[in-house]
Amino acid sequence: MISAGDFRNGVTIEFDSNVYQIIEFQHVKPGKGAAFVRTKLKNIKSGGVVEKTFRPTEKCPQARIDRKEMQYLYADGDLYNFMDTENYEQVALSAESVGDALKFVKENEMVKVCSHNGNVFAIEPPLFVELDITDTEPGFKGDTATGATKPAIVETGAQVMVPLFVEQGDKIKIDTRTGEYLSRV
Repeated sequence: MISAGDFRNGVTIEFDSNVYQIIEFQHVKPGKGAAFVRTKLKNIKSGGVVEKTFRPTEKCPQARIDRKEMQYLYADGDLYNFMDTENYEQVALSAESVGDALKFVKENEMVKVCSHNGNVFAIEPPLFVELDITDTEPGFKGDTATGATKPAIVETGAQVMVPLFVEQGDKIKIDTRTGEYLSRV
């Protein structure tokens, strides 16, 4: 059990028979009346965000989230297959539970599979990936004012905005949280 006075960003709690992650919290002590904790909670299964206030003495059970390192094997129609590299057990997840988390992940790369009570709810790709550019238009000299970009397709099929000097066949580094180009490799 965790009391509302001990809330921190990133903590997961069970509340109203759902599992929420605390995105934002703020301890408020008004001049008149009792103190309270204002929070923004993200439902980890549906992704919805709700705002809720708690008294600092209220307690909630802390949810246990299991993050397991697994290897992404391949996509088979609507199913994505993952393998535990310790015991070689394979798991197939639906496209709905994976979402767009794998748009920058190649086959045979390691990802984190997040689950609560055995139910998988999210896939966490590596923070940074290196991918080859498969298709982009050539950049022309002189058509830059400052920081001009162009669309490029990477080997996983995702589109990324890259600087004009990046060519087809280049290997680039991408931040998977934002989908932004970081550098050439």
